[in-house]
Amino acid sequence: MTIPAQAKSADSADGEILLKVSGLKRHFPIKKGLLQRQVGAVHAVDGIDFEVRAGETLGVVGESGCGKSTMGRLITRLDEPTAGTIEFEGKDITHLGVSGMRPMRRDVQMVFQDPYSSLNPRHTIGTIVGAPFRLQGVEPEGGIKKEVQRLLSVVGLNPEHYNRYPHEFSGGQRQRIGIARALALKPKLVVADEPVSALDVSIQAQVVNLMDDLQEELGLTYVIIAHDLSVVRHVSDRIAVMYLGKMVEIADRTSLYEAPMHPYTKALMSAVPIPDPKRRGAKSDRILLRGDVPSPISPPSGCRFHTRCWKATEICKTTEPQLLELRPGQRVACHHPENFADQAPQDTVLLTAAKEASELVPEAVLEESAETSAAVAAEVAETAAAKEPEAEKPSVAEVEVAEEPSVAEAEKAEVAEEPSVAEAEKAEVAEKPSVTEVGETKVEKTEAAEKSPVTGAGVATAETPEKPSAAEVEKAEAEKPSVAEVEKAEPEAAEKPGTGKAAEEK
Repeated sequence: MTIPAQAKSADSADGEILLKVSGLKRHFPIKKGLLQRQVGAVHAVDGIDFEVRAGETLGVVGESGCGKSTMGRLITRLDEPTAGTIEFEGKDITHLGVSGMRPMRRDVQMVFQDPYSSLNPRHTIGTIVGAPFRLQGVEPEGGIKKEVQRLLSVVGLNPEHYNRYPHEFSGGQRQRIGIARALALKPKLVVADEPVSALDVSIQAQVVNLMDDLQEELGLTYVIIAHDLSVVRHVSDRIAVMYLGKMVEIADRTSLYEAPMHPYTKALMSAVPIPDPKRRGAKSDRILLRGDVPSPISPPSGCRFHTRCWKATEICKTTEPQLLELRPGQRVACHHPENFADQAPQDTVLLTAAKEASELVPEAVLEESAETSAAVAAEVAETAAAKEPEAEKPSVAEVEVAEEPSVAEAEKAEVAEEPSVAEAEKAEVAEKPSVTEVGETKVEKTEAAEKSPVTGAGVATAETPEKPSAAEVEKAEAEKPSVAEVEKAEPEAAEKPGTGKAAEEK
């Protein structure tokens, strides 16, 4: 039977954080000997971090023995954690006692995995479903019996079944009774530990649809633990994948099913059967994992999946990967993620276990993984290369600043181009002979004229070119700067930096 697509509210994932788990651990001690000394521990849950927002559904998947059910019992405080913190509505409930947890039981309830063992066979259905009211001292309107009958009708049972015993019901009906008991006090968070794993396919669809309807009506928040990936995809907003007590990937359902990034997640997705008659004769691309899950008593070093992974290298064996957000809303704990550039590209030598595991992986899957990783790596390189020229290219302001010289530079350029008053005076002095030189020249020429045996006409002829004409004298006096201009030029030269010695040095 095909389960119809689920319609989720748009703001279901935008609520406030209802449950926050940080570094949660649960180690069960192993004791031996007469004195019962601890010789080891089972690392059932070994450091997990996740958040659940109000109104959303978080699905948790993984192989048997990975710690899913233990995690569910820890967050409902049915078991005492070894380390870590559990916050519910901002309040730390990690180590609350029985009296402290009693008020919290109204807001946190659990639907257990086995509908046969979760109900007391000696009590009637009315007694089982009405037990939360009596334990919490709550008296519903109209009495406990009337409220229990209403709950039975809500979960699809006949109110007349109030006085029947559990052995008189089928598996699906017993699971509905467990859901009715969990919803008796109108909780905010419901942890469902594989609520449909022991049911037939048709009954699974009924229970799943019932949980969806109750979530919309009552505004519930779910943490659903399951093996069936199709059920998890139908009911979940986000999905967390666990392996040997660790979270290896957390993402929304669309990203996880369309582009899984952890090799273990990809192996799980390949095991989902596709009900398509056309694919009956087609070659299956299912990824077979070698061996079993390692023992939680002595988990492998580094990445715990490296003993069965076909991409494992030396860094996977020595360094434990951190749960990092590689894409928006998708966190992965892997050194060589699928559909993404490797976080450790320098390690290219596969381990022996990886070479053996790759023999079980179809070649098409290996080629697709290599192509997608190479394409993503090339895209990342192109993005980085595109960002580098933009960073090196000067901005408009920098270009304008480079093109337009500053005021100080302009003044320096003007000073360099325009000679100072001192230089102009020196140049004029160099070009114009001094009075002393003129006098000496006149004296020398006069003496020479006196000594030379020439006539008076000859003397007059020699002295005529030395004496300037009246027109030349007037022109020279007109070109010569006045005293006011010289006095005005001297302060300007003194104010401008570098007009004297600095300009000469330049």
